[in-house]
Amino acid sequence: MAKKNQNEMSFLDHLEDLRWLLVRSTVAILIMAFVTYFISDYLFDTIIFGPTRATFFTYVYFCELSHSLGFADSICITEMPFIIQNTEMEGQVNVFIWICVLAGFILAFPYILWEVWKFISPALYANEKKNAKVFIFFSSLLFFLGVLFGYFIVIPMSVNFVATFTVSPVVLNQFTLNSYIGMVKTSVLASGLFFELPIIIYFLTKLGLVTPSFLRKNRKYAIVLVLIIAAIVTPPDVVSQTIVAIPMLLIFEASIFISAFVSKKIKE
Repeated sequence: MAKKNQNEMSFLDHLEDLRWLLVRSTVAILIMAFVTYFISDYLFDTIIFGPTRATFFTYVYFCELSHSLGFADSICITEMPFIIQNTEMEGQVNVFIWICVLAGFILAFPYILWEVWKFISPALYANEKKNAKVFIFFSSLLFFLGVLFGYFIVIPMSVNFVATFTVSPVVLNQFTLNSYIGMVKTSVLASGLFFELPIIIYFLTKLGLVTPSFLRKNRKYAIVLVLIIAAIVTPPDVVSQTIVAIPMLLIFEASIFISAFVSKKIKE
């Protein structure tokens, strides 16, 4: 990438642009958070606490998959032996606010990408600037796919694991509201941002900071890391771990392909 403007901006000018990027993005998040206030009942009862019920879509589908693969009821979930309790006076208020903010961030993500694109576009070539819609579309698509992956795969697998794991029948699982919500936020955001890996690799390759050979050389470490993550967030069975690991490995392989494509274009 190379800067095409004749009049180069000063460091303070860049900081000013960055400041307004953050201000406008924050306002967008707050507006969308306010919108989610009007559907807060559905947001909490159906979406946030959906994975705590045995009737959740993922559990039902996995049970049907278990039967179709000949594993009988090996990964079927019939009950969730735990309760979620609030132990802090302001606990539910804080959770309500932060979940609305999280939902606002997810909904405002395409706009945030647009702001980021405007910030980095002066450093792009003229033909690259025309790709704004493509960048925003694919970045948003990957992020939303990651959020859905985190919600429908990572969270249910994590909830199922911690709900059924016990060191002794004497110990009852009573999770705090903050710990459950923290897991939801981490799983959704981490998955959404992880699915942005191909976009990140694209720009890092353009900058010369990453090469296809580097990614291929470290593929084995990436595979081990993905399998470790899958083993942590899923029950101790091969089917669940495979379901979590495969999409993550595909994202990494797609990143290698994109890096190779960009490197070839640069050499041309």
